[in-house]
Amino acid sequence: MSSPRVAVVTVTYNSGDQIGPFLESVERASTGPVDVVVVDNASPQHDDTRATVDERGASFLLLDDNRGYGGGINAGARTVSPDVEFLLISNPDVVLEPGSIDALVDILDRHPEAGAAGPRILTEEGEIYPSARELPSLSSGAGHALFSRIWPSNPWTQRYHNERIDTGLEASVGWLSGACVLIRRAAFERVGGFDESFFMYFEDVDLGRRLREAGFENRYVPAATVVHRGARSTSQNPVRMLTAHHSSAYLYLSRRYPRWYQAPLRGLLRLGLWVRLRWNTRSSRSSGTSHSSGAA
Repeated sequence: MSSPRVAVVTVTYNSGDQIGPFLESVERASTGPVDVVVVDNASPQHDDTRATVDERGASFLLLDDNRGYGGGINAGARTVSPDVEFLLISNPDVVLEPGSIDALVDILDRHPEAGAAGPRILTEEGEIYPSARELPSLSSGAGHALFSRIWPSNPWTQRYHNERIDTGLEASVGWLSGACVLIRRAAFERVGGFDESFFMYFEDVDLGRRLREAGFENRYVPAATVVHRGARSTSQNPVRMLTAHHSSAYLYLSRRYPRWYQAPLRGLLRLGLWVRLRWNTRSSRSSGTSHSSGAA
């Protein structure tokens, strides 16, 4: 049997009931051999996850502390065989459709300028999740933060969510959702992997930006499809996760405008994100809804 070209790396936290369906879908997503590394971020229920991973013949890496999503992925990527060309980074609450890994690999084989390829991501209800977006600027980020809940069709949100993904056409985009993305390993290593100062949220936006700056394309590939089943680990403490999301949004955008004379812009951004956080926190507490990982 030939050596695997692809290694799947996923990060779990009390995800024992999700990892089984995920690993089953990985087996059907490629006609070739695939290595799988499951990284557990020191979750209390890691024994349940390990049992399922062992049963499926995947590798299990238990960290001694919770390093966040990017930190967990980086740790798992370092254990992958040097012969592996591509890393499929994915949440464990994703189900990959048959052939989806092969479709993503085919794109990176045919487009050497591409560093990453992302599938069409569907919700459990069959709706398209905006997983291939433009890189947020201060104007689009602030406009989206301020108006996305009360005016969903506002131009800043539409620009950020990138309406082109609804056309079903392959496209070069600003960044791809870390919920499921195939990354050329050489590109991942060239940019240093994920920036671990983002504990959760916006690490995928930042990675997409750095890949673009290093000369790589991020390609949206609707021919490959996955289903995002939810976000169990984040729903356990939605208010805390909302706070983390908005903190990461500010960290990402403020870094793009670091100069002293841009301080008023950063102040406006901080205010907008604070207003949005208060609004979302109140809505979450009243409705009991949760928020999935990624930049909303």
